[in-house]
Amino acid sequence: MKDDGRVGAPQPGAGETPLWGRYAELRPDEIERVRAEAPIAYLPWGGLDWHGPHLPLGVDGFVAEAVAERAARRTGGVLLPIASWSAASLPHPASVGIRGATLRAVLDDIFAGLARAGWRVAVLVSGHYGPAHDLVAMDAAEAAIARHGLLVLAVPPLALVDEEMLDHGGLWESSVLLATRPDLVDLAALDGAPLGLAASGVLGRDPRDTASPSLGVSALSLALERVTAAVADLLARGDPAPLHALYARRRERYQPFVERYGDDLDRATLAWWNEMSAE
Repeated sequence: MKDDGRVGAPQPGAGETPLWGRYAELRPDEIERVRAEAPIAYLPWGGLDWHGPHLPLGVDGFVAEAVAERAARRTGGVLLPIASWSAASLPHPASVGIRGATLRAVLDDIFAGLARAGWRVAVLVSGHYGPAHDLVAMDAAEAAIARHGLLVLAVPPLALVDEEMLDHGGLWESSVLLATRPDLVDLAALDGAPLGLAASGVLGRDPRDTASPSLGVSALSLALERVTAAVADLLARGDPAPLHALYARRRERYQPFVERYGDDLDRATLAWWNEMSAE
């Protein structure tokens, strides 16, 4: 196993770090060692979704993995491979997504499997955060808590910092990718494109002349602090109440969307897109 994924690898000047590893690279005995010390499973979840001409289709997954890997290194646990299948992707020819019901079934099975194997905390680090996707993820998380006692934190990491940072192809998303995969960002591709979701893929502040790697590093650091603090609290107390409170607050944020477009979330996303495209 390479140094960056070796279970229990010491870091220079930091002493012995918490046990962690990439799940797909670990042997069964190594997985058992990690679970015994840090029963935390991180699931970076992205999509293949259009974000305009300046960002790659997989930006959601790259951002999710960046946060999840850093969190696993800090708290210990296992890092599962990126899942690049989002519900209710934007209906653009380049997007490839799945239905909300499919996402729910997949998450139910994953959470059940993790609970059976003895993991205590699962962190669904969601880089994709359309309303439909987010609501399905929260429903699956609370079902896993009720059915299996698995403490599931399912949240876009920047939502733990400030919900206003959940843009689409805008200042924050572009900055975080500039901080992690600058080779995949081409802000010049936006030149001449009018701002707006349907025209340029941007929902939020214009990233041109504002997005930067340093801003992305700051955003990542804040998100990492919030995620790891939440995980430490869940492990220490074993209390799902903070999770239920978080999900209740976040559902309130989406209530106007549901009231306007309906509770068939796949159709709601299409109706929302059509309205945005007509503006």
